[in-house]
Amino acid sequence: MAEKRGSYQTGEYIHGNTVRKLRPEQIPGEVRRRESRRTVDYTVRRNQEKALQMDLPFVVMLTIAAICTLYLCVNYLHVQSSITSRIHNIEKYEKELEILKSENDALETSINTYVDLDYVYDVATQELGMVYANKDQVILYNKTESEYVRQYEDIPKH
Repeated sequence: MAEKRGSYQTGEYIHGNTVRKLRPEQIPGEVRRRESRRTVDYTVRRNQEKALQMDLPFVVMLTIAAICTLYLCVNYLHVQSSITSRIHNIEKYEKELEILKSENDALETSINTYVDLDYVYDVATQELGMVYANKDQVILYNKTESEYVRQYEDIPKH
Protein backbone atom coordinates (compact mmCIF):
# COMPACT_ATOMS: atom_id res chain seq x y z
CA MET A 1 0.00 0.00 0.00
CA ALA A 2 1.28 3.34 -0.98
CA GLU A 3 1.00 6.04 1.63
CA LYS A 4 0.40 9.71 0.75
CA ARG A 5 0.39 12.31 3.49
CA GLY A 6 -2.26 11.09 5.82
CA SER A 7 -4.15 9.02 3.28
CA TYR A 8 -4.21 5.42 2.38
CA GLN A 9 -5.35 3.57 -0.74
CA THR A 10 -7.52 0.41 -0.84
CA GLY A 11 -8.68 -1.13 -4.09
CA GLU A 12 -10.29 1.52 -6.27
CA TYR A 13 -10.87 4.06 -3.51
CA ILE A 14 -8.42 6.56 -2.20
CA HIS A 15 -9.05 7.55 1.41
CA GLY A 16 -7.58 10.54 3.07
CA ASN A 17 -7.86 14.28 3.25
CA THR A 18 -8.46 14.61 -0.50
CA VAL A 19 -11.73 14.03 -2.33
CA ARG A 20 -12.66 10.43 -2.66
CA LYS A 21 -12.46 8.91 -6.06
CA LEU A 22 -15.46 6.57 -6.23
CA ARG A 23 -14.97 5.28 -9.76
CA PRO A 24 -11.96 4.76 -11.83
CA GLU A 25 -11.92 6.74 -15.01
CA GLN A 26 -14.04 5.21 -17.73
CA ILE A 27 -12.52 4.07 -20.95
CA PRO A 28 -14.31 5.58 -23.99
CA GLY A 29 -14.95 2.11 -25.53
CA GLU A 30 -16.87 1.05 -22.43
CA VAL A 31 -19.15 4.07 -22.76
CA ARG A 32 -19.97 3.12 -26.31
CA ARG A 33 -20.62 -0.49 -25.30
CA ARG A 34 -22.95 0.60 -22.53
CA GLU A 35 -24.85 2.92 -24.83
CA SER A 36 -25.16 0.21 -27.50
CA ARG A 37 -26.37 -2.22 -24.81
CA ARG A 38 -29.02 0.27 -23.81
CA THR A 39 -30.26 0.62 -27.39
CA VAL A 40 -30.16 -3.17 -27.88
CA ASP A 41 -31.99 -3.67 -24.60
CA TYR A 42 -34.59 -1.11 -25.65
CA THR A 43 -35.02 -2.75 -29.06
CA VAL A 44 -35.30 -6.20 -27.52
CA ARG A 45 -37.81 -4.98 -24.96
CA ARG A 46 -39.87 -3.26 -27.66
CA ASN A 47 -39.86 -6.44 -29.81
CA GLN A 48 -40.88 -8.52 -26.81
CA GLU A 49 -43.78 -6.16 -26.12
CA LYS A 50 -44.87 -6.39 -29.76
CA ALA A 51 -44.65 -10.19 -29.63
CA LEU A 52 -46.78 -10.32 -26.52
CA GLN A 53 -49.47 -8.16 -28.07
CA MET A 54 -51.82 -10.33 -30.11
CA ASP A 55 -54.38 -8.52 -32.18
CA LEU A 56 -57.67 -10.05 -33.42
CA PRO A 57 -56.56 -11.09 -36.95
CA PHE A 58 -53.55 -12.90 -35.49
CA VAL A 59 -55.71 -14.75 -32.98
CA VAL A 60 -58.23 -15.68 -35.70
CA MET A 61 -55.50 -16.99 -38.02
CA LEU A 62 -53.88 -18.91 -35.18
CA THR A 63 -57.23 -20.47 -34.27
CA ILE A 64 -57.94 -21.45 -37.88
CA ALA A 65 -54.47 -22.98 -38.19
CA ALA A 66 -54.95 -24.95 -34.96
CA ILE A 67 -58.37 -26.22 -36.09
CA CYS A 68 -56.98 -27.26 -39.49
CA THR A 69 -54.09 -29.07 -37.83
CA LEU A 70 -56.44 -30.83 -35.44
CA TYR A 71 -58.73 -31.86 -38.31
CA LEU A 72 -55.80 -33.25 -40.30
CA CYS A 73 -54.53 -35.21 -37.30
CA VAL A 74 -57.94 -36.73 -36.59
CA ASN A 75 -58.42 -37.54 -40.28
CA TYR A 76 -54.97 -39.16 -40.41
CA LEU A 77 -55.77 -41.31 -37.38
CA HIS A 78 -59.09 -42.33 -38.94
CA VAL A 79 -57.41 -43.36 -42.21
CA GLN A 80 -54.69 -45.23 -40.32
CA SER A 81 -57.32 -47.09 -38.30
CA SER A 82 -59.25 -47.95 -41.46
CA ILE A 83 -56.11 -49.32 -43.14
CA THR A 84 -55.28 -51.41 -40.08
CA SER A 85 -58.78 -52.91 -39.92
CA ARG A 86 -58.70 -53.71 -43.64
CA ILE A 87 -55.34 -55.42 -43.26
CA HIS A 88 -56.79 -57.55 -40.46
CA ASN A 89 -59.82 -58.41 -42.63
CA ILE A 90 -57.56 -59.38 -45.52
CA GLU A 91 -55.55 -61.64 -43.23
CA LYS A 92 -58.77 -63.23 -41.95
CA TYR A 93 -60.05 -63.85 -45.50
CA GLU A 94 -56.68 -65.27 -46.56
CA LYS A 95 -56.86 -67.76 -43.68
CA GLU A 96 -60.43 -68.70 -44.66
CA LEU A 97 -59.35 -69.14 -48.29
CA GLU A 98 -56.47 -71.37 -47.24
CA ILE A 99 -58.82 -73.50 -45.12
CA LEU A 100 -61.33 -73.78 -47.98
CA LYS A 101 -58.58 -74.74 -50.44
CA SER A 102 -57.30 -77.45 -48.15
CA GLU A 103 -60.86 -78.77 -47.62
CA ASN A 104 -61.47 -78.68 -51.38
CA ASP A 105 -58.24 -80.58 -52.06
CA ALA A 106 -59.18 -83.18 -49.44
CA LEU A 107 -62.67 -83.63 -50.96
CA GLU A 108 -61.25 -83.90 -54.47
CA THR A 109 -58.80 -86.55 -53.31
CA SER A 110 -61.55 -88.49 -51.57
CA ILE A 111 -63.78 -88.29 -54.70
CA ASN A 112 -60.94 -89.46 -56.93
CA THR A 113 -60.24 -92.41 -54.68
CA TYR A 114 -63.95 -93.18 -54.27
CA VAL A 115 -64.69 -93.60 -57.98
CA ASP A 116 -63.78 -97.05 -59.24
CA LEU A 117 -63.50 -96.90 -63.04
CA ASP A 118 -63.83 -100.66 -63.42
CA TYR A 119 -67.16 -100.54 -61.60
CA VAL A 120 -68.34 -97.70 -63.85
CA TYR A 121 -67.37 -99.73 -66.95
CA ASP A 122 -69.21 -102.83 -65.67
CA VAL A 123 -72.40 -100.90 -64.89
CA ALA A 124 -72.30 -99.05 -68.24
CA THR A 125 -71.77 -102.18 -70.35
CA GLN A 126 -73.80 -104.75 -68.41
CA GLU A 127 -76.69 -102.85 -66.84
CA LEU A 128 -77.12 -100.01 -69.31
CA GLY A 129 -76.09 -101.87 -72.46
CA MET A 130 -73.54 -99.32 -73.59
CA VAL A 131 -70.76 -100.25 -76.01
CA TYR A 132 -67.63 -98.55 -77.31
CA ALA A 133 -67.96 -96.79 -80.65
CA ASN A 134 -66.45 -98.50 -83.71
CA LYS A 135 -63.82 -96.79 -85.82
CA ASP A 136 -66.29 -96.14 -88.61
CA GLN A 137 -68.67 -94.38 -86.19
CA VAL A 138 -66.08 -91.81 -85.12
CA ILE A 139 -65.71 -88.84 -87.47
CA LEU A 140 -62.76 -86.47 -86.97
CA TYR A 141 -62.74 -83.02 -88.51
CA ASN A 142 -60.58 -79.91 -88.18
CA LYS A 143 -62.21 -76.72 -87.15
CA THR A 144 -59.90 -73.79 -87.87
CA GLU A 145 -62.25 -70.94 -87.01
CA SER A 146 -62.23 -71.31 -83.28
CA GLU A 147 -60.76 -73.46 -80.59
CA TYR A 148 -64.17 -73.95 -78.99
CA VAL A 149 -66.71 -76.54 -80.05
CA ARG A 150 -70.33 -75.58 -79.64
CA GLN A 151 -72.71 -78.39 -78.89
CA TYR A 152 -75.50 -77.54 -81.36
CA GLU A 153 -73.35 -76.22 -84.18
CA ASP A 154 -73.51 -77.91 -87.58
CA ILE A 155 -70.89 -80.54 -88.25
CA PRO A 156 -69.05 -79.91 -91.51
CA LYS A 157 -69.32 -82.60 -94.19
CA HIS A 158 -66.28 -84.19 -95.73
